[in-house]
Amino acid sequence: MLKLFEYNWQVRKDWFAWCDTVNEEELMKRRTGGIGYILPTLYHIVAVEYGWICGGIQGKDIKIPPFEELTSLQQIKDFSDRCHTEVAPFIYDWNDSLEDLIMIDITDEGEQEAHKYGEVLRHVIAHEIHHIGQLSVWSREMGKKPVTANLIGRGLFPI
Repeated sequence: MLKLFEYNWQVRKDWFAWCDTVNEEELMKRRTGGIGYILPTLYHIVAVEYGWICGGIQGKDIKIPPFEELTSLQQIKDFSDRCHTEVAPFIYDWNDSLEDLIMIDITDEGEQEAHKYGEVLRHVIAHEIHHIGQLSVWSREMGKKPVTANLIGRGLFPI
């Protein structure tokens, strides 16, 4: 599981670098599908990872600023770096004894739902990969080459 988080973190950094080559108007242009915008999608990826892991599983009192307070690419990058500083130690310390521990989530409707830690972490991984696919489609619609989604060749599994 650790390698998939490292993969997502690498790809996210690559997308931030890709965004540096695009003007802000394009990053905030309305698009079809998902959240509908490139920059808010990157914000959403970070906020969901941070919320589930630090707020949900770890039960920390976290503050996720609304997107409207982080409207520039650099602000989203800085937010990602701050969240990563808190998320990464938990991911690197992950062990099998945590797999079946239970966290309680409060849904948007106020209902309580129980989830296993392992399920939550896998959800967070899949969530980011899903949105990265949306970014790739939008990139191609703009006539730009997307960030590679290849897991192979990223140095995550050295021989």
